[in-house]
This record gives sequence, C-alpha cells and structure tokens, in this order.
Amino acid sequence: MSQGLQLGQHLTQSLVLSPQLQQSLALLQAPILELKAMVEKELEQNPVLEEVPVAEAEQQAKAEETGEPATTDFDPSEPAEQLGEDAAAEPKPAAETGAEPGDDFQAEFDRLAELDQEWREHFAQANLPVRTSPEEEERRQFMLDSLTRGESLQESLLEQMRTSDLSELRMAIAEIIIGNLDDYGYLKTSLEELAATASAPVEEAAEALRVVQTFDPPGVGARDLRECLLLQMERAGHRETVEYRIVAKYMDLLARRRVPELAERLALTVAEVQEAMSRIARLEPRPGREFLPDDEQFVVPEVFVRRADDDFVVSTNNSELPHLRISNTYKDLMSRGTVDLAELEGLAETGEEPARGRAKAVAAAVQGKQDQAAVALLRQWLAESAPADPTLGIVQRTLARMIERQSAIETRTYVRDKIAAAKFLIKSIDLRQKTLLRIAREIVARQREFMDKGVAFLKPVTMAQVAAVVGVHETTVSRAVSGKYVQTPQGTFDLKYFFTAGLHTDGGGDIANTSVKGMVAEIFRAEDAKKPLADDEVAKMLQAKGINIARRTVAKYRGELGILPSGLRKVY
Repeated sequence: MSQGLQLGQHLTQSLVLSPQLQQSLALLQAPILELKAMVEKELEQNPVLEEVPVAEAEQQAKAEETGEPATTDFDPSEPAEQLGEDAAAEPKPAAETGAEPGDDFQAEFDRLAELDQEWREHFAQANLPVRTSPEEEERRQFMLDSLTRGESLQESLLEQMRTSDLSELRMAIAEIIIGNLDDYGYLKTSLEELAATASAPVEEAAEALRVVQTFDPPGVGARDLRECLLLQMERAGHRETVEYRIVAKYMDLLARRRVPELAERLALTVAEVQEAMSRIARLEPRPGREFLPDDEQFVVPEVFVRRADDDFVVSTNNSELPHLRISNTYKDLMSRGTVDLAELEGLAETGEEPARGRAKAVAAAVQGKQDQAAVALLRQWLAESAPADPTLGIVQRTLARMIERQSAIETRTYVRDKIAAAKFLIKSIDLRQKTLLRIAREIVARQREFMDKGVAFLKPVTMAQVAAVVGVHETTVSRAVSGKYVQTPQGTFDLKYFFTAGLHTDGGGDIANTSVKGMVAEIFRAEDAKKPLADDEVAKMLQAKGINIARRTVAKYRGELGILPSGLRKVY
C-alpha cells in the first residue's frame, strides 16, 4: 500500500453545544463567588449592561411593597436553547413583514425600547437582597481587616538561626537543612547529600543539624518519628523516664500497642506502661503542624432555610450578585440612524432644475436604502455647485446625515448584538437562581425531620428523585448543587450532603448512610475501653435495631470516622 497525503470528504453527525448553551451551563454550575466574577467581567466587556445601584434597588423593593402593579415575568421553564433568541437581534426583512422600507428602523427601535422596559420592570420585581445592618457590616469588615498572614516554619527557624552563635560554614549548612524540611518539620534528606550540597564535611553537617534540632518547636529537624519523640522528651528533661525507654528501645511494640509484652520487657506493671503510653500520646508527632496555613474554607451560602412558625422558608442569596439591567445609553446610539429628508423632499417638489431632478434622485436612493449611491450623488452635486448656490446648505446637511447614517448602521449592528448577549445573560442568571431555589425547596420538603431534629434524621435522597419533581434532568441537578452551600437551622452544609444512598430496614423503609455512620460513631463512643467492640459485634447491634448492614460496611464507616481497630483500642 502506497503511503502519502490524501484529500477526501466524509459526512459525520455529532452533537455540539452552542456557545450560548455552554455559557448557560457554566453560569448554572459556578458557585456564587465565581458567578460574581463572571458577571463583573461581562459588565466590563458589554457596554449595554449596567449594574443597578444599591440605593435604586432598595427603592424599587420599597415600591413593590407598596403594591404597585406587577408586570408579566418570563417563563422559567423556557429551554436554555431559546434564551438567546431575540427579535431585536435578527429583524425580518421588510419584504417578509409587508412594511415599507423606511419603517424598518422604527419598528426595530420600538422593539429594542420595549425590550429595555420589559427587563427594567422584571428586575424591579426580582427577589432583592435583604441588606444587613450597619453593625453587622462593621463586624464583617473588622473580621476581614483582622486577617493576617502567619509566619512559616522556615521563616521562624531562619530567624532563630540568625541569632545563634553558629560559624559561617555551619550557618550556611543550617540554612540548607531548614530549606529541606517538609511541612511537618521532618528532614527527608541524608547528611551526605546535605554535606555535598554545602561542599562541607559530613561531620560539619551533623553538627549543624544538631543545632537546628535545638530550635523551636521541639522535635523539629528529626529524620523519623522515633527521633522526633526522643528530641521532645530530651528537651523536657525526661531522658530517664519509662516513656523514653519505650520509644528508644521498643518503638515497634509501642506502634502495635503490645502492652503486656512491654510490661514484661520493662519489668513493670501493665498500669505503669499504660500511664507512660498516655504521656507519649501527649507529644507532638508533627512539630511543624502549628505553622501550617489554616485550611478552613470560608463559604458563602447560596440558599437560606429559616424557620417561620411551623414551616421553613427557603430563599436564595442575591446580595452577592450585581443586579443587572440594559442601559439607556444605547437608545441615543440607535436614534442616530434616521435621516431627515424634509428639506430634500421640499427641494424636489418646489425647487428649480437641475436641483429638483437631483433632489428626486437622491431621495429615491435614500428611500431604496441605496446609501452609497445617495452619497455619490450628493458628492457630485456638491462638487458641481457654485459657492453662491442657494441649495448648497441643504446638500451639505443631507450629505452629513448620510455619512452619519452609514456609521450608525455599524453601531446599530454592534449594539443589537450586545443587547442580545445582555438579555441572554440576565435570563440565564435569573433561571439559575430559580432552578436552584426549586431544587432547594424540594430538598427541604424531603428533609423536614433533618431540619427539625438533626443529622440522625437525614433521609436517603437521590438526584434523580429531585430532578423528577423539579422537572429537569438529573445532570442539571448535579450542576446546580455543585460547590454550593445552604444555611439551615442545623448549620451550614454542602447541598450535595443531602443526596445520599440508604440502607434498608426491617420495617420496609430506608435510612441514610450518614445517619447510620452517626449511629456507628455513637456505639464506639459508648463502648467499654477494656472490651472494645469488634466490627461484627457492631453490625449485629445495628441489625437488632432493624438496620440491615454488613460487617465490611461497619469497617468502612469506622475507617472514615478515624477509629482504630479493636485490637489497637483496647485498654488493659
């Protein structure tokens, strides 16, 4: 078979998401802070969009409370594919509408004005945010101003190194050692490698390491857990204690909690060994942990669930989102497209030849939307006119209007596209908020016992069940709840927390995995430390309560809860 480049054609079918649908999905999936950044970026790029000032938004909210007439809202069930369709974006030709050519722009302008008014009225009725009090804003700002950057482990050690009496060579080696410590303060590099890096003898590297190990926090610079614990006990003056002997000689038995064997080798009672082990447990196995950055994540709830008498009220968080509307500025830009032909038509009716014929030709070209021909006729007329010609002013003014009209056509096309994009963005954001609200209300309706009594009463719910009630696809529910949080009377939770599988009970019902895990934790918490429960015993206890659970499931939940096996939990 010959090899070479070939040119061929073939037909394929594929599904491709339109850019508008991709944007709609991105807005649905984005958490509120990301969505806020996306909206702010769109505000910078789209001049048609503008943000409603806070004072004006509050004034609109008060006007709604006084009972002013409402306007028709758009249908939230409108498919996302239709959100980008805009009559103003693609006006029909005059031949299809039966309108006169000169009426085309006026009809288009009227549609744009109607569109603007429609969305102004729509967002006047939107669910405006409940503004926080000045005291709450002051406390929030004080909290933000109080956030500081903590000192790292390396920075602390380098500061201690500079105040030490190390020689220049050992200080250089110590700096290399500090740079090779991991986040927990352990040295993972050998002395030989450190010495080679510093071009110094191994003995000098060992001496520099010994000095670094005297720095705070105690145990820093250790090469393993055993050395870390020994350094801490040496710093505390506990070199002659039982716990020091256990760590120094019997670290393997300590790790396996072989208390009777340790007591036998140390010639001590079991109680004395357990007391020494409890003191060892109070040491810090990771000295650098206190310098680690705070991994607490501050989240902004997107949904609020509040108790109102015997019911729960669900609302979305709109305070973090800018409120958008279509700007009035585009109206001035669009109005520049009209050409006043009154002077020219008057000249065509009452003027003298040849001005009369030329005026009729120009007017016919303008009405026939032959702008380039009209401009050419006017330029020729202007060039052939005498300076004292009384029609010269009319020709100049008409030519200026025609040139402005040509530039306004490009402006009108640009503004029309931006209006369509702005309308789609506004609709998509509103549809996102309404979809999220409907999903949250369905979750609250299914988890009322959780809202009243707590985690133990969480019920198994799947996304497919919620999607069927809300009337959307299961993947839409998954996108809508991704990375979003809800503030409830029981605390703040990820929305995905409420979607969990369940275990069958003897009564024919289901119980959520999270609730079963809580029961497992409670059983282990109440066990006798001298007779710790095995996984199969816990499984039998839950089966006695009517919950069908296997031993391996109990072992899985125990591991997720961070509870050791029974052999390592036993206290002698």
